[in-house]
Amino acid sequence: MEWDFKAAEDLAAALRTGEVSSVELTEGAIARIERDDEAINAICVPDFDRARAAAHQADRARARGEDRPLLGIPVTVKESYNIAGLPTTWGMPAHRDYMPAEDAVQVSRLKAAGAVVLGKTNVPLGLQDIQSFNEIYGTTANPWDHGRTAGGSSGGSAAALASGFGALSIGSDLAGSLRTPAHFCGVYAHKPTLGLAATRGMVAPSEPAWPVDLDLAVVGPMARTARDLTLLLDVMAGPDPLTHGMAHRLALPPARHERLRDFRVLILDEHPLLPTGSAVRAGVNRVAAALADGGARVERHSPLLPDLAEAATLYMRLLISGSVARFPIDSYERLRTRAAALSADDQSLDAVRQRALVFSHRDWMEADNRREAHRHGWRQLFAEFDAVVCPITPTPAFPHDHSPNPMERRLDIDGAGYPYFDQLAWAGLATMPGLPATAIPADRSPEGLPVGVQLIGPMFEDRTPLRLAELLEQRIGGFRAPN
Repeated sequence: MEWDFKAAEDLAAALRTGEVSSVELTEGAIARIERDDEAINAICVPDFDRARAAAHQADRARARGEDRPLLGIPVTVKESYNIAGLPTTWGMPAHRDYMPAEDAVQVSRLKAAGAVVLGKTNVPLGLQDIQSFNEIYGTTANPWDHGRTAGGSSGGSAAALASGFGALSIGSDLAGSLRTPAHFCGVYAHKPTLGLAATRGMVAPSEPAWPVDLDLAVVGPMARTARDLTLLLDVMAGPDPLTHGMAHRLALPPARHERLRDFRVLILDEHPLLPTGSAVRAGVNRVAAALADGGARVERHSPLLPDLAEAATLYMRLLISGSVARFPIDSYERLRTRAAALSADDQSLDAVRQRALVFSHRDWMEADNRREAHRHGWRQLFAEFDAVVCPITPTPAFPHDHSPNPMERRLDIDGAGYPYFDQLAWAGLATMPGLPATAIPADRSPEGLPVGVQLIGPMFEDRTPLRLAELLEQRIGGFRAPN
């Protein structure tokens, strides 16, 4: 039987009955990687010897009667997570030889759940791009069209899943880095509520692996089915045992509804600051039609929706100011001069980003206070709705663009060019207030490229968009392997 594209849930069932062994699954995954990954370049750091040893251990454990959530299931891990004995570089040549001494907390949780780690997946330089390429490991191609990006920064993980290189992967998301690659590659991903899953050890190699509370950034699961997302989230979720875990225990509420007809869903396909491409709009509308056909209450407008233009502006301010906080002083002075030269009338997202490069602490506090107003607005909206369906980016996967200054790149949306980083506006809708968002395959573009949408849910009610994702998978289908 062909196992490489089976859901992790199905693999677990087959392992329990003895229909297949972990060694067989692992050897099959390794063989596929060795055969197909030269063209995709998803697995940048293989760890096949230890994977084989872990598979043998899993089979012995099962023979003793053990059963853990991921026992014997082959998985991959984003390169940015520390794994003892493997390099963690974030694609930065200066850290090519950095080798962490211990596993990230999420890698430890994967191993404790019995997963077999095949290796690490490719990322962009410093995780700072919507593509996955760097000087150390090269470029990851989209499995559907090798001339296009797999997305970033969890692009290697999404491409690995779409190519059958393991059943699950873990990534991270600050600017759509889980959701965008899933959308581009036709797989599933879940951006958890901010703070739901411990992030220790998912850290740049220049930084100590301390249990810090990150702003905006989360770690989360990627899979080929919606149910597998829930399976992996249950392994990942929970506070860091060194800090909040000393006093708190996780108790996620159940999904609000089990039946599609009980869901109340707000559909968004237009943004005030950039257009939505026709292929993505069609994907959103396909999901909207499936919801309506299933009896869900579907609305297109609500006065409770927080202002999308201000949300995008706040997101860019928080994202950029946090990302550049450690710029060298000489760089800072140049950036401040450039920002001061901007016209006061220029309120474009590009101008917002340039001003955010030189934010003061007072500026950041003002943006953070406005964020709290938006969080309250979302609480009010989710008293009337259970989920919001909207784009992840305005287009399907775009052609590779490795021009050195990403601030000068342009994104083609139905024949018109827009600033490259404006496409983050949709991803930021959930990231800025810290809401959970599940990326699901929704459609195919006229060129045959995957099109995904995101299901945004109420804070700490992650099981609600995940359950909605399962129900939609049943109605519109889900992952299918590239041709």
